[in-house]
Amino acid sequence: MNKAIAKAVEHCKTQSALAIACGVSQVTIVKWLNGGGIKAKYILRIVEATNGKVTAEELLIEQAKQETTD
Repeated sequence: MNKAIAKAVEHCKTQSALAIACGVSQVTIVKWLNGGGIKAKYILRIVEATNGKVTAEELLIEQAKQETTD
């Protein structure tokens, strides 16, 4: 599980709210939570949606962890 995305969902209260803030579907949020890759253009949107509570660094670290466990 991507801990940074889980933190973002927690901040936004729901997966749907994060999805709306990022301009993606709720299904995309589920994919991100389960280790799916996050396109670079969404990193800043996630940071903005969480008012900086989730940082780009956190997102990139989590994504790198997923890539090394695949």
